[in-house]
Amino acid sequence: MVRNVAPEMAELEQADFYLLSGVEQGMRFSEWVQKEKIPNFSRLTAEEVDYRIDRCLDRELLQRKTIQYEGYTLTFEGYDALALRTFSQRDTIQGVGSPLGVGKESDVYEVQSFRPLALKYHREGYTNFREVMKERDYTSDREHVSWLYTARKAAEREHEVLETLYPDVSVPRPIDHNRHAIVMEKVDGVELARAKFEDSQVVPVLDLVLGEMNEAYARGYVHADMSEYNVFVSSEGVTVFDWPQAVPTDHQNAVEFLERDVRNVVGYFRRKYPRLVGDVNVSGVARAIADGTFESVRDHVADEP
Repeated sequence: MVRNVAPEMAELEQADFYLLSGVEQGMRFSEWVQKEKIPNFSRLTAEEVDYRIDRCLDRELLQRKTIQYEGYTLTFEGYDALALRTFSQRDTIQGVGSPLGVGKESDVYEVQSFRPLALKYHREGYTNFREVMKERDYTSDREHVSWLYTARKAAEREHEVLETLYPDVSVPRPIDHNRHAIVMEKVDGVELARAKFEDSQVVPVLDLVLGEMNEAYARGYVHADMSEYNVFVSSEGVTVFDWPQAVPTDHQNAVEFLERDVRNVVGYFRRKYPRLVGDVNVSGVARAIADGTFESVRDHVADEP
């Protein structure tokens, strides 16, 4: 787990951020930035670079490696610090609170601002870099991709999708974006995987989830990673989150991804409520969503339970 660097932000000085930003610039060309090149990227003197490197190494914002040369690279904590500083300068957030969720590909924190918000750091590529490159469409056009680039592109993709879908689709409202981080509306509710429903609620909730997928498709996107772990349920309805892997509906595999999403969602409800969800024609539901004719899963059940 990558630690929260917010408590250390007050200890960092402006020149520390010059150094971190300089290493970030150098990482566009090489995973490990040669020490002798950092003054040019950071606009600091060689002596200042030495001092700032020690400060950032002590705080684990940088890593050092001696290969054919002495090189430095940002850690995720260093990248987090750069994004946090930008959000602070924009007055987007005033502070970072407790974690809301920590996963393999993202960390989410509550943030202090003008309203309850959430800060999401993308971690794609940090521990499973090769797998992410194979799966995620936004890396397919580059031969040499760093985890920094992968995480930033994931955040850019998700922010773009949220801006397109909100408010017509029930997704978190996007507030701000920088590097690999997104500030968005904090969503209340219970994860679908942990929610329990009365018998009379099961099919209506399934319809709500499929209905949001239908609205998203009508506005040009397929989620492409739907599961019971990226839907929140509350008294006001459902909210679908985690959209970095979304594909446009004109993508060559959009229909395949849509059908997989439907299969994942329907399959979860069938496993958890086998008596209440009948033999759903998954392909029929996917076609109805793609055609804009979806109304209820009941229209696609062979034998009504």
